Amino acid sequence: MSISSHSAAPTLETERLVLRMHGIADFTESLALWRDPEVTRFLGGRPFTREEIWARLVRYVGHWALLGFGYWAVEEKTTGRFLGEVGFADFKRHIEPSFDGLPEVGWMIAPHAHGKGYATEAVRAAIAWGDAHFEGERTVCIVAPENRPSIRVAEKCGYRELLRTTYKDNPMIMFARDNPGA
Repeated sequence: MSISSHSAAPTLETERLVLRMHGIADFTESLALWRDPEVTRFLGGRPFTREEIWARLVRYVGHWALLGFGYWAVEEKTTGRFLGEVGFADFKRHIEPSFDGLPEVGWMIAPHAHGKGYATEAVRAAIAWGDAHFEGERTVCIVAPENRPSIRVAEKCGYRELLRTTYKDNPMIMFARDNPGA
């Protein structure tokens, strides 16, 4: 993977969504998202602290500045309402097997927007951007085996189960997707 550094995320638009760079103003919405027990039930099982959410927001922006890819804030095009976050990261996870060097796609959509296809639409926009910008042949994601909605999103977006593993003592399914243009 070789992407030149940038300072800002490009804005992506789909039929119903805008994916844009996070800003300071997104902290309140991100705070509400990551403090919701429904959001975090498969991600450690506890709401995130204010400090952890601030670090997450800074990390999103830092990915773009240092690596030329990262996460976008997702908003509804017609209302501007914050719906969640989607993008690619290199979190340097301590996981076996390691997937260092492969972009890891992730997504989190607020409960008020569940069941409307927003996650699939946002992830498809992100991976279309990734297909055009990553030199590598593969992207990955990890999903808790109990998280059926996220497994469905991954599969709809072309990810296939690669293997079962654990991350921070929690079972995970590692999915992979080959870049069709590579």
